[in-house]
Amino acid sequence: MRNTMLTFRRSTALLATLLTALLSPQAFAAPTSVTLYKNLQCTCCEGHAKYLEEQGFKVEVKPVPDLHAINQKAGVPDALEGCHTSFIDGYVVIGHVSVDAIRKLLADRPKIVGISITGMPSNLPGMPGTRSQPVAIYEITADGSPSKIFMTVP
Repeated sequence: MRNTMLTFRRSTALLATLLTALLSPQAFAAPTSVTLYKNLQCTCCEGHAKYLEEQGFKVEVKPVPDLHAINQKAGVPDALEGCHTSFIDGYVVIGHVSVDAIRKLLADRPKIVGISITGMPSNLPGMPGTRSQPVAIYEITADGSPSKIFMTVP
């Protein structure tokens, strides 16, 4: 009888934990919206948008003739520009940044403009190929100070 009661209590506790998680506000929250601006001629950006959608983001892709102007207006230095610029929950995200880095950015909420992977390194979300070295994701600072590494993708 004692083992039966112990099993019942554990099952009840597990069920209560599961229901709490399922009924939490986050479980019913709308997906995070992403507005992704891309150069008119770029095709890899669609792959990154699809990747973000598969990870639960709601993505609107906007092809533009002058991505540089959007980056300048957002405070992105020329050296940190990429082939597409996303706006996500108050931050700028440049290039083929993984959802892990985006979630870290949104969870930590650092006082920066955003993050950037410059260029088009292989084997990142939306990019084919293989990669033999880590890729740095840089902070885009609000005060124009030199960028630091936000995190590295192996």
